[in-house]
Amino acid sequence: MNAPTTANEDLLYSVTDGIARITFNRPQARNAMTFAMYDRMAEICTEINADRSIKALILTGAGDKAFASGTDISQFRAFKTAQDALDYEARIDRVLGTLEQCRVPVIAAIAGACTGGGAGIAACCDLRIGTETTRMGFPIARTLGNCLSMSNISRVVSLVGPARTKDLIFRARLIEAQEALSLGLLTEIVPDVETLQRRADETAKLVASHAPLTLETTKESVRRIRPTLSREQGEDLILKAYMSEDFREGMDAFLNKRAPNWKGK
Repeated sequence: MNAPTTANEDLLYSVTDGIARITFNRPQARNAMTFAMYDRMAEICTEINADRSIKALILTGAGDKAFASGTDISQFRAFKTAQDALDYEARIDRVLGTLEQCRVPVIAAIAGACTGGGAGIAACCDLRIGTETTRMGFPIARTLGNCLSMSNISRVVSLVGPARTKDLIFRARLIEAQEALSLGLLTEIVPDVETLQRRADETAKLVASHAPLTLETTKESVRRIRPTLSREQGEDLILKAYMSEDFREGMDAFLNKRAPNWKGK
């Protein structure tokens, strides 16, 4: 049975034969995430947890340029106080925590760029399928001068280890698909976008045919094994980055398409 598609223009949601699909639908902005999109994604995961007819979830981005390129930077202009920074990271932790704890297998179908918050979303997914042109990374050291949330750091370290996590962030580079596969950031590569969507559907149908409680308990067991920094353990780090002159400089430089002038304060 198919459920009707619901559209909040920027985020599309549909269910077909027990397979749910979320599409980040801002191709003109490389599918950059607004706060409303983050919140809607979390709401959908909560709805899926209550609907046992849904067996798998696919996340993908509209177009072939990006899965998601992170949080829409223009929204940071409203940040004025320390509490704004803490509230933002609390929101991201809540949303990505809800995604990570979605009871069904979550498959990321990743075409093009998967960066910043988009890479954080992908790290929450159980399976990540990319194309030959997929590029992944956290380039914040050369763009905004902020930091990842404590939960995001924990997830990336769990996937690739502490040394590679520092390499990814320190060099601020986007890694190509084959390297992402070797590191564990991708679980599979297919040739192109058309094949990607077909493969995501095939994978979703496969896992949907398996014993749901086996998948659910395995998923939760793996999540519980991973050491996770709490938000409170990193509040001082979040404030150090987000309340800095460098963050303001990075944001202005990014929005005005110029090179930032870092001062380290």
